[in-house]
Amino acid sequence: MTAQPGKAPSTSAERRRRRYPRYRSEFAVVTTLFSGNQYQRLDAHCKDLSEAGIGLLLAAEVPMGEVVSLNFCLPGLTEPWEIKAVLRHRRGFHYGFEFLSLAQERTLLLRKYIVELPRAD
Repeated sequence: MTAQPGKAPSTSAERRRRRYPRYRSEFAVVTTLFSGNQYQRLDAHCKDLSEAGIGLLLAAEVPMGEVVSLNFCLPGLTEPWEIKAVLRHRRGFHYGFEFLSLAQERTLLLRKYIVELPRAD
């Protein structure tokens, strides 16, 4: 069964379908957000990655919809990445961020990187 426009998905498989598959990956990420009147730097750990976003373990409270800056290096690559992302999902300390305005060359590098990784979903 497929979801109809304007209706909530009715089966578990439809609710779990993603636009982009997730892949397991582990590396350090520095998350920066504007809190109150100052920037707050938080250390995080990547658990999964896709073309559209990243799943992080983060021991902090981040409000849903918050836009953050993510800084990391993909394993095996030397160039640091700084990407703006918005918080779309949270379960405990696992946060799901959607990338905002990822440049085309970054998207291509990300595709090359994740194609060799095991699936996470």
